[in-house]
Amino acid sequence: MNIKDQVVPRSMLMPFILITSCFALWGFANDITNPMVEAFSRIFSMGASGGTWVQVVFYGGYGAMAFPAALFIRKYTYKSGILVGLGLYALGCLLFIPASSIGLYPPFLIAYFIMTCGLSFLETSANPYVLSMGPDSTATRRLNLAQAFNPIGSLTGMFVATTMIQANLDPRGAAERATLLPEQFEAVKSHDLHVLSNPYISIGLVIIAMFVIIAIAKMPNKEESDHRLNLWGTLKKLFKIPKYREGVITQMFYVGAQIMCWTFIVQYGQRIFVRDGLTPQDLESGWLHIVDSLGFLSSDVSKVISSGQGVNGLSLGAGAHIAQLYNILAMFFFLVARFVCTFMLKYIQPGRLLQYLAIGGIILASGTIFIDGMNGLYCLIGVSACMSLMFPTIYGIALEGMGDDAKFGAAGLIMAIVGGTVLPKSQAWIIDLKQIGSMPAVNVSFILPLICFVIITIYGYRTVKRQAL
Repeated sequence: MNIKDQVVPRSMLMPFILITSCFALWGFANDITNPMVEAFSRIFSMGASGGTWVQVVFYGGYGAMAFPAALFIRKYTYKSGILVGLGLYALGCLLFIPASSIGLYPPFLIAYFIMTCGLSFLETSANPYVLSMGPDSTATRRLNLAQAFNPIGSLTGMFVATTMIQANLDPRGAAERATLLPEQFEAVKSHDLHVLSNPYISIGLVIIAMFVIIAIAKMPNKEESDHRLNLWGTLKKLFKIPKYREGVITQMFYVGAQIMCWTFIVQYGQRIFVRDGLTPQDLESGWLHIVDSLGFLSSDVSKVISSGQGVNGLSLGAGAHIAQLYNILAMFFFLVARFVCTFMLKYIQPGRLLQYLAIGGIILASGTIFIDGMNGLYCLIGVSACMSLMFPTIYGIALEGMGDDAKFGAAGLIMAIVGGTVLPKSQAWIIDLKQIGSMPAVNVSFILPLICFVIITIYGYRTVKRQAL
C-alpha cells in the first residue's frame, strides 16, 4: 500500500493506540457522570435542579480550559497537553476520597471541575494530535477511527454507573429519607457516597498508569503551529466565517441536547417504572431478560424480572436502575448508528445527512413529549441513533478548509461543550415542576432538546445551500 493511503503508518501505530485510548477514557468519564445527577439528588435529598450542579461544573470545565489548553499545546507539544490532561483527570478522581469522607456536596463539585479541566486538555490535544499522525489524505479517516472508541468508553461508563453504583445505592427516595433519624440519614448517605466514589477512585488509578506509560513512551514530536500566531486576531477572523461561527453555536446546542437526553432519560424512565411498575409485556420484550442473565441487575430488581409476573410499582432506586439500563440500550443504538451513518457519508453530503438526522431527532423528541409510557421511552431511545454522527459532522463542517487556523478553531468547538451547563439546568428546573397542565413536567422538559434539533436542522440546511452556491 502506498504510504499516502495508510490510515495509520506503521511507525505511528503504538502512539496512535495510546492516544486513541484517551478517547475511550473521556467517554467513560462523561457517561459515568450523567446518571450521577439522579444519584446526588437522591443522596442529598435535592430536586433534579440541585443534582444538575454536577453538569454545570463538569461541562463548565470544558469551557474554562479549552483556550488555555490550545495556548499550552501551541507553546509546548501535544504530548505535554495530553499529560496535563491525564494529570488533572487523575487528580479530580482521587479527590473523591476526601469528598466522600467530608460528606458534603461542594467537595464533589470541585472534584468534578478539576477532572473535566483535564478532559478539556485531553480533547483539545488528542484530536489534532491524531490528525498529525500520518498523511493529510487520510487524516479524517484516522480521526473517525479514533472517535469510534469514544462511545465504547461511554458504554463502559454507563455499565459501571448501572452495576456498580445505582445497583448498590440505598433505594429510598428523598421523601423516605426525610423520615429517617439524623444518625440513620448520615449512615445511609455515607454508605451511598462511598459506593458512588469507588469507581471514580479506581479509574483515577488507571489514569495514573496511563500517564506513566505515555510519559515514558516515544511519541511523535510535531511542531503544532506558528508560535507567532495571534490568538485574538485568529479568533476574530474565524468568527467572521459563517460556517464556523454558526458551527460553534450549533455545537453548543447539540452538546446540550446530548447531555439532556442521556441524563434525564433516568428521570423519564423512573417516573414510568415507579408509577406503572413492570408489566409482563415489558418483561417479555427480551432486553431486561438479557441484562438480567448477564448479571447486571441488583438482586431485588432481578427477582422481579425472573418472576415474569410484573410488579405494580418500583422504588425510586429500582426505577432509576432500570431506566439506566434503557440508557445503555440508547448508547448501543448510538454506537451502531455511528458506523451506519459513517458509511452513508459516502453517498450523502455531510450537511444533508446532518439535516436528515436532526429532522429525525425532532420527530422522536416530539414522541417523547406527547406519548406517555414505554412508547415515549422508546422514542427517547431512538433519539440517540439520530445524534450519532452530529458532533463530528458539525466539527468537520465548521473546520473544513481552515488550515493552521483550525488549531484555535478546534478549541472554540471544544469550548462549545459549555452548552452542557445551561440547558440541562433549565430542563431540571422544568422537571422539578412535576406537572404542567395535564402533562408530566418531565415529558414537557424535552421541548428543550427538540429546539436544539431545530437549530441543528437549520445549520444542516444552510450548509447544503452554501455547498450548492
